[in-house]
Amino acid sequence: MTDPAAHAPAVTVAEAVEVTDELVDAFVRLIPQLSSSSAPTSRDELAAIVSSVASILFVARDADGGIVGSLTLAVFRIPTGVRAWIEDVVVDGSARGAGAGEALVAAALDRAGSAGAKTVDLTSRPNREAANRLYVRLGFEQRTTNVYRFSLES
Repeated sequence: MTDPAAHAPAVTVAEAVEVTDELVDAFVRLIPQLSSSSAPTSRDELAAIVSSVASILFVARDADGGIVGSLTLAVFRIPTGVRAWIEDVVVDGSARGAGAGEALVAAALDRAGSAGAKTVDLTSRPNREAANRLYVRLGFEQRTTNVYRFSLES
């Protein structure tokens, strides 16, 4: 007899539509794995992301239902069309290599296409080698561009 759990998807992805204690706790755990200089996202900040018309927060869950990753998709209209940008992709260290990153990106690409975006951009630090390999494998192409940043914080 076949074990039905053996056929369950290892990772599922859904759009976060409400802020729960579980979501807040997940960000307390995930954000330090993404950025050592950023504080975990607060409940109010998560609520602003979830309620915004310009951002979609996706969460990845493992087979046990626990949150193991997240991705934020920004979708906005500018004079030249609808743009989409993937930001803050993070997968818990204990879940890397199990398909969460790929599932998150696939969900974001599908949603961006549904919103009318013709392209989706993202940036990734060079030292995030596994993430960069994933993006190339999924069809992202590295662009030759200048990225400028102006800091509003002193």
